[in-house]
Amino acid sequence: MNVIDLRCRPAFLHDFFGATPGSPEHATARWLNRRVGTRGPDHHFEKSLTQEGFLQEVRAAGLRKAVVVGRHTPAQHLPNERIHQIVHGHDELLGIAGIDPVLQGEQAALAEMERAVRVLGLRGIDLEPGFGAPARHPDDPVYWPVYELARDLGVPVFLMSGPTTPDPRYNDPARLAKVAQAFPDLPLVVYHGYWPNVQQAIGLAFRYENVYLVPDMYLFQPGSAAYVQAANQFLGDQLLFGSSYPFRPIRQSIDDFGALGFDDAVLPRLLHDNAARLFKL
Repeated sequence: MNVIDLRCRPAFLHDFFGATPGSPEHATARWLNRRVGTRGPDHHFEKSLTQEGFLQEVRAAGLRKAVVVGRHTPAQHLPNERIHQIVHGHDELLGIAGIDPVLQGEQAALAEMERAVRVLGLRGIDLEPGFGAPARHPDDPVYWPVYELARDLGVPVFLMSGPTTPDPRYNDPARLAKVAQAFPDLPLVVYHGYWPNVQQAIGLAFRYENVYLVPDMYLFQPGSAAYVQAANQFLGDQLLFGSSYPFRPIRQSIDDFGALGFDDAVLPRLLHDNAARLFKL
């Protein structure tokens, strides 16, 4: 079965992903692997400390595509040029650009979006409002020009959510509703699926068909069975697979995903078809 992994980063990309063995960040990456159910060695991700090692991991897992996500926040900047360097020339990799109109200024952020999509060939835009300084919600007016340009460029917007948001009040699915309503033709893809606010996230996606959920590593955590139930009903075209590698093994995540109880008829859409449609593959 073809699989597209919506959230898959090499360890060498940043210390946050365990790039430096022996560092506190490396220890944290190992801790998080244990926390989200990794079986076997918690340092498995060290295989991706090089570009070739990362590609071998992607190929060994049998992925059709792995999506490498950029980031631009006050705490962590993964430059779009770096994402381009990682994915360029590798058919099994796709890149997502990270921008922050608060840090960069509106015009600089919009110009970087144009460059990232039209020049670097990146396939979407990552925004992380809850990780800003100060933290914001995705319906903050500062982000509306970003949504408008993403719509015009024909690329989806990816939004960070989840329990690692510094202030959990900003992990609020309700604050995406105005955006989904205002931009019905813009795919809004939510990494971490707003877990643990699972029911609210599902309710948002029920109302707005342009909202997509990628629970990734949190799909294997308590309370996430509702994602499976919803996917077997109305959410089958709006839920997508992500391993969240290097914080969870790719192959194990695919196997665990298949054992969660998704209907056989819906499984290919979740693992591949929805993402292929999203990226117009």
